Amino acid sequence: MASYGTMYRPGSSSTSPPTSQPDDSKDSTRKKRNDFKLLFPFNMPLTPESAAVRIIRNLRYFGLYYSLFVWIILFISLVPRRKVSLIFLVVMTVVTSLYLVLLRALPNSVVLHRIIDKRLVLALLAIVTAVELILTRAAIHLFVTLACGIPIILVHAVLRVSDDLFVGEEACAAGELVPLVYGKTCDVESPASV
Repeated sequence: MASYGTMYRPGSSSTSPPTSQPDDSKDSTRKKRNDFKLLFPFNMPLTPESAAVRIIRNLRYFGLYYSLFVWIILFISLVPRRKVSLIFLVVMTVVTSLYLVLLRALPNSVVLHRIIDKRLVLALLAIVTAVELILTRAAIHLFVTLACGIPIILVHAVLRVSDDLFVGEEACAAGELVPLVYGKTCDVESPASV
């Protein structure tokens, strides 16, 4: 009963002989670290043409997020004093959302997709919203929001590199480089070198 639950421990004075096998886990970790490439999503464009291409591509890709950014700034600026303007802004947001839901609900509608252009309707809704804000004396809020939001959006659109990790001949020709820690980015292997 004296040995119940006890375990034998060797003394600390005895040392085990070193093993002659190399430690492969350290080498594999070192190899993994050397293969790691750091991708940074922001980069300065090399030419004005590549900056224009980035702006157009990022406005298409992030357009919803840019409009939500401006809308949230406008909403926050209208909350303290302009209750009527805030109500008009929310109503126009609901109308725009219903139109976009209708586009998704009826994907095969010829009238909604071919005759009536989505960009035309959204531009018309933006103009109506701006006119409503001007008529309710909230124009200063709209212009300050646009003056603060548009430069931030343009800086993001110019500096943001596309998310795709594949760099092909088209990107190299346009001057777009994906920043990597190791390696060259615009090297395209020819079939003879493979």
